[in-house]
Amino acid sequence: MLTNLLQSGLDSTVEAAVQPQEMTMSLFDLFLKGGALMWVLLALSIIAIYILGKKWWMIRKAGKIDKDFMREIHSLLHDGKIKSAAGLCSQYDSPVARMVEKGIERIGRPLGDIQTAIENTGNIEVARLERGLPTLATIAGGAPMIGFLGTVIGMVQAFFNMASAGNNIDITLLSGGIYIAMITTVGGLIVGIIAYFGYNYLTSQISDLVFRMESATIDFMDMLPEEDNKTEESTDKQ
Repeated sequence: MLTNLLQSGLDSTVEAAVQPQEMTMSLFDLFLKGGALMWVLLALSIIAIYILGKKWWMIRKAGKIDKDFMREIHSLLHDGKIKSAAGLCSQYDSPVARMVEKGIERIGRPLGDIQTAIENTGNIEVARLERGLPTLATIAGGAPMIGFLGTVIGMVQAFFNMASAGNNIDITLLSGGIYIAMITTVGGLIVGIIAYFGYNYLTSQISDLVFRMESATIDFMDMLPEEDNKTEESTDKQ
């Protein structure tokens, strides 16, 4: 009986030694295992999220304007209330409103001068909205490359450790070095994907806003001949 107990205890010990131990590691531990380049990727991710959030809010705010805005402007200009029309534009913090306001300020000048002033204002507004997007595009392309660089450095270190081990090569020495090296690639891809999709989303939103700005410019310029004719008729009557 004693022999059976010893045998069963020996078998359980062997089974415990043969069974692989489950490895658990938190995300923070994985982050630290990635090395110094993971801090670079963390900084890039913070910059990308900041630009994405800031530009999303700016574009959302810029697109908020009453759908009857141009109709009200036309009505005020038709009645000769130029100051009221300019005051209505100042109530909206929108590129469309600022472009129309600039055009109203130029009423009385040649149509070419008015259109040039509106287009210059529109170009300034678009440049303000696009500020920061090149940085986001750079992060989208550069983060995966930084992650891959970390992986290559990690692989070099892993093979160096194997060469230094000589005849005492252990498979865990290589596998452990490889999975640590791949962490930077995963981190770089995550940051790059966020920046890439964020850049494309913001670009599409700005394109939609530019289309609305161009449409508002055309509508405003169509109002001006009517106003000019009205002014010429009143001058002839005098």
